[in-house]
Amino acid sequence: MKLESTITCPDCGHQSVETMPTDACVHFYECKNCRLLLKPLAGDCCVFCSYADLPCPPLQESSHANRI
Repeated sequence: MKLESTITCPDCGHQSVETMPTDACVHFYECKNCRLLLKPLAGDCCVFCSYADLPCPPLQESSHANRI
């Protein structure tokens, strides 16, 4: 499981590498460039699942379990 993921702001395109928590979903994230408050898109559990290059750890874990 990977804990670092790159979030890309949908407004300004700024990218930031962030460490994802393993014990909680991140429901809000403020872009470090334009200060836009990101929220999960409909159907996603957190901002990492909506705006990052890797899904959150719980989703990574369930996806891995489904492949076994």
